[in-house]
Amino acid sequence: MQLSRRNLLIGAAGLAVAPRIPRRHGDPFTLGVASGDPTPDGVVLWTRLAPRPLAEDGHGGMPSRDTEVEWQLAEDERFTSVVRSGTVTARPSWAHSVHVEPAGLQPGREYFYRFRTGGYLSPTGRTRTAPAPGTAPGLMFATVSCSNYEQGYFTGYRRLGEQQPDLVVHLGDYIYEYAPGGYKAASGAIVRPHTEGHCQTLTDYRRRHAQYKTDADLRALHALAPWIAVNDDHEVENNWAGSHAGTSDRPGFAERKRAGYRAYYEHMPLRRASTPRGSRIQLYRRLGWGSLATFHVLDTRQFRADQPCDDGIRLDCDERLATGRVLAGPDQRRWLAAGLRSSTARWNLLAQQIFMAQHDYHLGPGKEVLVDTWDGYAAERDRVLGDVVASGARNPVVLTGDIHAHYASDLLTNFDDPDSRRAGVELVTTSITSDGDGYDDPAGRAVELAENPHIAYADQRRGYVVCRLSAQRLRADFHTLPYVSRRNAPSTVTASFTVEDGAHRLTRSATPAPGRQAAAVAAPH
Repeated sequence: MQLSRRNLLIGAAGLAVAPRIPRRHGDPFTLGVASGDPTPDGVVLWTRLAPRPLAEDGHGGMPSRDTEVEWQLAEDERFTSVVRSGTVTARPSWAHSVHVEPAGLQPGREYFYRFRTGGYLSPTGRTRTAPAPGTAPGLMFATVSCSNYEQGYFTGYRRLGEQQPDLVVHLGDYIYEYAPGGYKAASGAIVRPHTEGHCQTLTDYRRRHAQYKTDADLRALHALAPWIAVNDDHEVENNWAGSHAGTSDRPGFAERKRAGYRAYYEHMPLRRASTPRGSRIQLYRRLGWGSLATFHVLDTRQFRADQPCDDGIRLDCDERLATGRVLAGPDQRRWLAAGLRSSTARWNLLAQQIFMAQHDYHLGPGKEVLVDTWDGYAAERDRVLGDVVASGARNPVVLTGDIHAHYASDLLTNFDDPDSRRAGVELVTTSITSDGDGYDDPAGRAVELAENPHIAYADQRRGYVVCRLSAQRLRADFHTLPYVSRRNAPSTVTASFTVEDGAHRLTRSATPAPGRQAAAVAAPH
């Protein structure tokens, strides 16, 4: 049966990502398929075998033995032109997850992939390679973050999938570690409960990842396009920092971190270079998109000092200004600076987790800031933005998640001087569901923006950001959903900004972006 491009999208009755092969009892492909980290000649293909994804032992209903898995990569949806294939071993020590890295592919083209084992065939996934160096075709990518299973339905993933992005950038908090009801939205509602218990062991984290991937909208977006993914804090625990535990007072943080990272790798389309080693995982990395863009993916958790002033939102916290406080750490900072200096890309996209622009919550004199963000590490921010400016890299754009709200900001070398040199811009995506149904607060927004004149936009609703990139400009459309506590919310573009090549500043755009459903997407009936 022929699979059209439209068949890869969500329909009103659910998502079709492959020919409609009935899922039989014992089917090991319940968690779907995914791809990630595309290069001009390769990509990562992922699946995990789990016929009973929530099995109490964390092994997904698989036996404690190796299982051979066949894979195919084809140029067409019907697999009449298979260009790469092979067999890989899914091992119980890695939860029967599979990470395949086919190489020697053609740059800048679409491929289709699938897996087979024991008479079962996986859904079909679609992926693409990055363009060849020296070429600059346009790019449509999206940023997403913060998907809490308990606090809403992943409709944002569905609406994003309907727009068919070339690439999805997930900026962290892919799962949440809390026990059922452990982190309540403002409404107090639990839309669908977590598996029992606060995540502490490898089994706990494996089951939590599996539960999230039982969501059809999430699986569909993975199958639709390659992802670039990086974790934030909740993949381990809230607000952890380096070797310091976060807000949890449970003992055994080092073991939790090892477990959280191992489960994250087991469930994401990451390259073998990111295989965890003890309590460390290599996540900062660089990916090119022809001569158009370079993604500099940062890790803002593993190398940072503990949050100052006992964490939280703090007024006049002098500790945050200490020059010795690090966030990226010296090795990652040198890596970033060197990559920016050598970059020949038109756009340099820094994909990272936490708010980089200064954000003052206090009206009047004094600074009240959230110290888990770059505001808690002000000297390190100054160093990084100084490196960005000194590098001469073209068009720096910081891509951010974490804060559960949309923001668009200019990045200044001195945030207290609106006329200081501009280092770039920051585009912050809100959460997919975290904090539940959002709200629009025009009066509060006006006060917030007046106190922070470098911030051009703020919105407390749920959603995602879609960026369209060309050699001439970047356009960012901020999509919001009116609710996530019920299914099938529509998605609407509530703000759009452009950044012209060489401008280093945001310009508000009054018209909807052309093509690929850039304006409102109607909810199905």
